[in-house]
Amino acid sequence: MDNTDKEKINQWSERVSQRVDKILDQSVERRGFLKGLLGTVGGAAAASTAAGAIASEVLPESDFSWEKFFQEHYKVMTAEDKEKVFARIETETKRKYGVDVKVRDPQALDGVKFAYGLNLSKCNGSRMCVYACMKENNQSRDPQIQYIKVIEMDIGTLNLEKGDMYYEGESVPKAGKYYLPVQCHQCDNPPCAKVCPVEATWKEKDGIVVIDYDWCIGCRYCMAACPYEARRFNFSAPKVPKEEVNPDQGYLSNRMRPKGVVEKCHFCLHRTREGKNPACMEACPTGARKFGNILDPKSEVSMILKTKRVFVLKEELNTIPSFFYYFD
Repeated sequence: MDNTDKEKINQWSERVSQRVDKILDQSVERRGFLKGLLGTVGGAAAASTAAGAIASEVLPESDFSWEKFFQEHYKVMTAEDKEKVFARIETETKRKYGVDVKVRDPQALDGVKFAYGLNLSKCNGSRMCVYACMKENNQSRDPQIQYIKVIEMDIGTLNLEKGDMYYEGESVPKAGKYYLPVQCHQCDNPPCAKVCPVEATWKEKDGIVVIDYDWCIGCRYCMAACPYEARRFNFSAPKVPKEEVNPDQGYLSNRMRPKGVVEKCHFCLHRTREGKNPACMEACPTGARKFGNILDPKSEVSMILKTKRVFVLKEELNTIPSFFYYFD
């Protein structure tokens, strides 16, 4: 290691020590363990070895960079910080996938709380919503990751354990069956956010529960806490064919995710925060899906709550979902 490398390590060590105490006042310390580690091992060479060993466990070698490893939490990043991070992600995506992408950061709007209504009388089980979501949100094709699961249920029951999410055949809907799509319910009382040890996931003011994929440590506590099994973990680097990469990407939504993080539905916030509908809703062939601002009394989802007998899954858990079901 030459003097330039040693100087760089020392600079990063000092930066970590200064910043780790201020991040979100006291709690969000994804890499805070490095403060004690770098202060204990002593010496730039030892610090470099230790940090490199830890980084190799956390990130694939090709994904590692000092800038990424010591990146600030989303909530405390300045506009300038974000521009640098977005530029880095765009460069990484170009290198890995050979595609020029644009990473944006649409903000939650005042006076808006998104909600979903799903008419189970109309859902035909075609799974067109599943594949539209996959395409829009750059989900891995191999291994395949899907944010939406559709469960085939016997008419007259809501026992999810007896449902079949692996039903086959194109002749749907089947006699005596109905179809129950399940995805992230964007809970007002999200257990996933409560258990995250580094606050990599949280609820935004428009009702969407988001994840900072650069802050997630992959512990999967959120997966264990979610009663809807709505979160997915990347056990290997996601694979998306070059020609299928969606270049319009949001930092907290559909940008390319790294290996070793958890991801989930985010109501297509890069679309919905700009007045568009979620991809799954646009793909629904029967009009079973309804989406909008629940705070707007004239919105379709508000009218559904006023005029239909709606229900939520696992109401007894008090998660207070923003995803409602109903029958005609």
